[in-house]
Amino acid sequence: MSQQVDVVVAGGGGFIGGHLVGDLLAQGLTVRSIDIKPRHEWYQVHPDAENAVADLSLLDHARAGVRGARQVYMLAADMGGMGFIENNKAACMMSVLTSTHMLQAAHEAGVERYFYSSSACVYAAGKQTDPNVTALKEADAYPAQPEDGYGWEKLFSERMCRHYAEDYDFVTRVARYHNVYGPQGTWTGGREKAPAAVCRKVAEAVLSGDHRIEIWGDGRQSRSFMYIDDCLHGSQMIMRGDNGEPVNLGSSELVTINQLVDIVEEIAGVRCERKHRLDAPQGVRGRNSDNTLIREIHGWEPSVTLADGLEKTYAWVYDQVKRSQQ
Repeated sequence: MSQQVDVVVAGGGGFIGGHLVGDLLAQGLTVRSIDIKPRHEWYQVHPDAENAVADLSLLDHARAGVRGARQVYMLAADMGGMGFIENNKAACMMSVLTSTHMLQAAHEAGVERYFYSSSACVYAAGKQTDPNVTALKEADAYPAQPEDGYGWEKLFSERMCRHYAEDYDFVTRVARYHNVYGPQGTWTGGREKAPAAVCRKVAEAVLSGDHRIEIWGDGRQSRSFMYIDDCLHGSQMIMRGDNGEPVNLGSSELVTINQLVDIVEEIAGVRCERKHRLDAPQGVRGRNSDNTLIREIHGWEPSVTLADGLEKTYAWVYDQVKRSQQ
């Protein structure tokens, strides 16, 4: 790997990471993008970045990955949508090796700033039992009762960032992502999240002429979804900022899954018969982002509405589905 680089993006072969690498390069920064996947499986490969395949759960690989870096964005994790998270809890927990070794290596290397992508899955399940949910504020992560597996790993790694800051005066920043979506992401195979899954199902219905789709759960479970462009802007804003505590990064535009389907159907110009699969993984009953703190600190709110973001996402997913059927 090269000696000096402005930014390392761990997980750069993933959905958010691939977009982040492109955005940083567009700003004229030098970027090292690292992912465990073979390069042909990366969502985006940017020729102008230094692209490395490495297993960052191994301390030696983590040390080599951050060498000469000024900043690190730690996005690498074994994760996916609710179907993956609920059925792969041990695999999700094993990401703690990557999170811990990257933090340790970055500190040892004298990295100036370290960003950790946490998740709304850290929030106590007892506060997410109603679709008409009260939006989750940062303090709601304690007393701890996070999503089993994935949420526990994220909460533990948040604490590691906090203690590295306290014990070593190491500058860490933590964002709790709320359901990020957009083009160039996972849209099939079991790891996709709700927006991409719904876009795929509707696109398949349009292309096949069979206007029947399956919805996981009764469709009344509620969520908020943040478009990728807002995630990129918010993540870099948090990285540059002075706040060292975890902060929500998400939309406060709450919708049910049924309403999500409504929006995609309207974009596609179709109405589908819905079969609700009540035994499918569906996660907490309701989750929304309280953006009070990020507004106070940064004056920030997402700029892309769900309808606008889904229009772009559906167009991209439709093209993938059509191409896969040729």
